[in-house]
Amino acid sequence: PIYQSGEDYLKTILLLHKHSHEVRNVDIAEAVGYTKPSVSHMIKNLKQLHFVTVIRNNICLTADGLQYANMIYARYCIIKDLLICLGVSPQVAEKDACSIEHMISDETFEALKNQMEKRGEMINGVFADSTFDKGL
Repeated sequence: PIYQSGEDYLKTILLLHKHSHEVRNVDIAEAVGYTKPSVSHMIKNLKQLHFVTVIRNNICLTADGLQYANMIYARYCIIKDLLICLGVSPQVAEKDACSIEHMISDETFEALKNQMEKRGEMINGVFADSTFDKGL
């Protein structure tokens, strides 16, 4: 199974690749604030789970890794935007969404998303004013 830290790494790799064709251990270390040895260890674990490949120091998401990273990032964006809609400050919403995205069940997440879609605040599963396409 993949844990919260692994999900955070996948999301980070996804977002870094939105801004650069090459993502290296040092890029991830700078983005998340971890040491390079910690990043190397996690990349090794993600490779064993078939979520990433490394080609000439470029860390790439596999098809499964990309699917998983997109799912986690979409959850993060929707939860963050929902919290902001509820009046939570953007800074607190970002921090809380990063925790909630890992803890919330699929059932609860879908119920929240469906409720917001019914209220007309979401278009195609994304809030009308969402940060989903904006990346970092």
